[in-house]
Amino acid sequence: MRHKVAGRRLSRTSQHRLALRRNLVASLIEHETISTTVAKAKEAKAFAEKLITLAKQGTLQSRRRAIALLGDRDIIGYEDNKAVKKGTIIGKLFSELGPRYLDRPGGYTRIIPLSLRRLGDNGPLVLLQLIGPDESPQKEAKTATKKHARKKAKETAEAKEAIEAEEAAEAKEATKNSGSADESNQ
Repeated sequence: MRHKVAGRRLSRTSQHRLALRRNLVASLIEHETISTTVAKAKEAKAFAEKLITLAKQGTLQSRRRAIALLGDRDIIGYEDNKAVKKGTIIGKLFSELGPRYLDRPGGYTRIIPLSLRRLGDNGPLVLLQLIGPDESPQKEAKTATKKHARKKAKETAEAKEAIEAEEAAEAKEATKNSGSADESNQ
């Protein structure tokens, strides 16, 4: 039995799993969206969230911790058919992604299922993406149940009736007072 053993095995040795997770997250940081299987995406998502939380701190210790967890791979771009170094993964993580999510308490990534299947083994594919800088966490308004809605409607109806009764009583008093004032003037 696997009591209290966290994580997925992914049919790999522990070193292979570690390398896979590092490579997936490094590619996610570099490209900001990757396509992979569901199980791999779920494993990479948790690791990426931890690294972005470290990047939000922005301290030297958190930078060293991120390098120890992830490694510091170069980001290579191609210009005029020549490889050009554009930076490093840790540099992008701490200079772009950390500041992007400063006001966000968590949930920096999302998994979007694709209708495509992998050609080799017909495995289900998903997109693992970083949330954009302009997307804020949406708090959906909870819809009231029917019972709660009826109760609320009943309370508002009772409140309206009470207000109308008070207004009618005030109007009667005003007419009485105006009538007695007219009698006293005569």
